[in-house]
Amino acid sequence: MHTSFPQPDSDAVAHSVALLASIQLLIASNGGWINFAQLMDAALYTPGLGYYSGGAKKFGLSGDFVTAPEISPLFAQVIARQAQQVLNVLQLQNKPGDILELGAGTGRLAKDLLLELAKLEQLPTRYMILEVSAHLREVQQSTLKAALPDDLMKRIVWLDALPDHFNGLMFANEVLDALPVHMIKKTLEGVSELGVVSAHEGLAWQEKPVSLPVLKDFVETLDLMEGYTTEICLAATGLVSSLANSLQSGMLLMIDYGFSRAEYYHQQRNQGTLMCHYRHRAHGDPLVYLGLQDITAHVDFTRIAEAGVANGLELIGFLTQAQFLINAGITELLQSIPAEDSANYLPLVASAQKLLSPAEMGDLFKVIGFEKNLDIPYIGFSSGDKSHTL
Repeated sequence: MHTSFPQPDSDAVAHSVALLASIQLLIASNGGWINFAQLMDAALYTPGLGYYSGGAKKFGLSGDFVTAPEISPLFAQVIARQAQQVLNVLQLQNKPGDILELGAGTGRLAKDLLLELAKLEQLPTRYMILEVSAHLREVQQSTLKAALPDDLMKRIVWLDALPDHFNGLMFANEVLDALPVHMIKKTLEGVSELGVVSAHEGLAWQEKPVSLPVLKDFVETLDLMEGYTTEICLAATGLVSSLANSLQSGMLLMIDYGFSRAEYYHQQRNQGTLMCHYRHRAHGDPLVYLGLQDITAHVDFTRIAEAGVANGLELIGFLTQAQFLINAGITELLQSIPAEDSANYLPLVASAQKLLSPAEMGDLFKVIGFEKNLDIPYIGFSSGDKSHTL
């Protein structure tokens, strides 16, 4: 544990110890070593013990990090305008229009999005939530039941798997960064994969020659220097493929922090992008606070674009979060509140600053959009496209 960080209480320590024991059993059953993707998956998603499966508060000021929907309803209200466009076109085509949110957090985005779409008179037929965490599903249900009228609540459906056929808007905010990643290191002998073994006081790093051909082949295309350590997210390709196969007509919208491939694997980023978040402290050690901290890696958006196109989607665009929000109407939403109404106007301006500022979320967070069988001028991508950088 980091002595300069807030220390977990006895219940949290017991929770972490139980997860460590579970991971050590996993290591033993795998011959004494697991790769980092296996560790990250276990640390985040082990039922009842993983970070996203346990009961600790994760989002907001009293959690470990703050997401855009928690900062301000403005975020959902802007997304609603892009959703309105997609749902309206499907309605004109006499097709049912749904929304599918992947990993709905506390349910705040779903709440604000449905309330705004009700104002815009463009509600989805169903609002589907695909949530792998039983704990977060309970949080979402509590949030939404407390805030939504019955007619909106009836539209919400929780899913255990992707629908076979989907028409509408698929949306994922800060989902890709939480997918398990493989960690690799370029060496004189070739390519090593980083994994972990059991140690006296917990877990320890151990390298092995990379065994998966797909990892080795990909690394060889990158021309990395000796000692370069980084992440490769194979799971992202599988997720985008599954979403593409499900989508029949509509839009896939994904927002997360990350880079194009050339920037992601730049020579100066030779220690990778892996980051852990505990009580609003960011650090780089995923072997501590097991089950109590988030573990993330930035997104290689080139990989996401390639996966979408390879599975039959058309790339709409790739741009910064700030540009997308401006395109889709955040400034108009701000202007709808009189500046004289300082009690409402000033908090909105402050939250918009966090969403738009290059020093906050505006430039680091990117938005990538795909479509199938709509072919319309999407408002969120009307200007500022950076697809040429992918």
